[in-house]
Amino acid sequence: MDYKKYYKGKKVLVTGGAGAVGSRLTRALLELGAIVIVLDDLSSAYEWNLPYNAGNLLFVKGDVASDIDLKRVFSEKPALVFHLAAFFANQNSIDYPERDLQTNGFGMLKILEYSAIYNRLERFVYSSSGCSIYGESKNFPLKEEDISMNLGTPYQVTKMLGELYCNYFAKQYGLKVVKARFFNSFGPGEVPGQYRNVIPNFIYRAMKGLPLTVTGDGKETRDFTYVGDIVDGLLRSGYFEEAVGEAFNFASGTETKIIDLANMVNKYTGNKSSIDFLERRKWDTKQRLLGSYEKAGKAIGYKPVMLFEKGLKSTIEWFRDNWDDIDASASFGPGMSSAVRGTSLKK
Repeated sequence: MDYKKYYKGKKVLVTGGAGAVGSRLTRALLELGAIVIVLDDLSSAYEWNLPYNAGNLLFVKGDVASDIDLKRVFSEKPALVFHLAAFFANQNSIDYPERDLQTNGFGMLKILEYSAIYNRLERFVYSSSGCSIYGESKNFPLKEEDISMNLGTPYQVTKMLGELYCNYFAKQYGLKVVKARFFNSFGPGEVPGQYRNVIPNFIYRAMKGLPLTVTGDGKETRDFTYVGDIVDGLLRSGYFEEAVGEAFNFASGTETKIIDLANMVNKYTGNKSSIDFLERRKWDTKQRLLGSYEKAGKAIGYKPVMLFEKGLKSTIEWFRDNWDDIDASASFGPGMSSAVRGTSLKK
C-alpha cells in the first residue's frame, strides 16, 4: 500500500496541531482523507492557522498534561498519535524551566500513559529535536547514534527525556513508538515572536523595513529543513513498520550560514535596512549544525526535496498572503518592541 493512501479514513490525533509543523501535518492528513483531532492550548499557536473549512477536523483547546483534555481526545479513538505539542524553544525554557518540565516532561508522560492504556493505538510518533539531542557533539553530519548527555538548556533536557520515556513505554507496554528528530524546521505556518526561530523573525523584521539582528558573527550554520519535507517524514513514520522503535533525523543535509540567510531575506523582501550583530547567547555554543538523513532514507524512504531558497521564497509568500493575521499575532513579550529583539538561531 502507498503510505499516503494508508491515512484515508484513519482517525489521527495531532497534539500541537495548530503550530508551525502541526498545522502543516494537519492539512496534509486532511488532504489524504484522514479524520484529524487537534489538541492545542494555543500558547504558541493560533486557530487561524488551521483549515476550518475541512469537514473532518475536530479542534480541542486543551493541555497535554490535563486528564480532562486527554480523556476528551482519546474518547475519539484515534488510530495514531503524532505528539508535536511542546513548550517551545531554548531561551523560553531557560526563562521558564518549570513550565518547560510541566509540558515537555509531565505532559509527555501523561500522553504516553493514555496511549498505552488505549491499546488500539497503531503508532505513536514523537517530535524530538535534532538541535537538542546531540548536545555538543561535533561528528558532522550528525547521525542518530551521536546523542549526547552534555545538554545546555532545559528544552534540550526535556526533549531527551521524551525520547527516554518513549523507550520505556515501548519496552514496558509494547507501544509502537517512533522518535522523529527535526532539524531547524522552517516554512509556512510559523508565526514570528520572542521565542520563535530565526527565519520567521528575519522575514517579519524585513517586511517592516527593520534591521535584521544576528546573535553571533553570522558565520554559524544551520540545517534548515522545509516543513513539507518534515511532514513527509512524519507520514512515513506513521506507516512503515521499519520505523517502529527507531529514531530518525529529518534534516535537509545541507548547511546555510546565518549571514547568507539574512542577505537572502533582505533581497527577496526588498528590505534596505542593515544587518546588526549581537553577542551570542551563553547557551548557544553550536557554530555548526548539520544532520544526516541516511538512516531515514534507507528505512522509510525519506528524502528532502525542497531547495532552501525556493522554500524561503515560499515562506515569504505565505507571510504576504497572511500578513494581517501574522502581524496581529506576532508576540515579542511585554514592553518589548519587535524592533529591538534579537532572534534565535535554532530550535
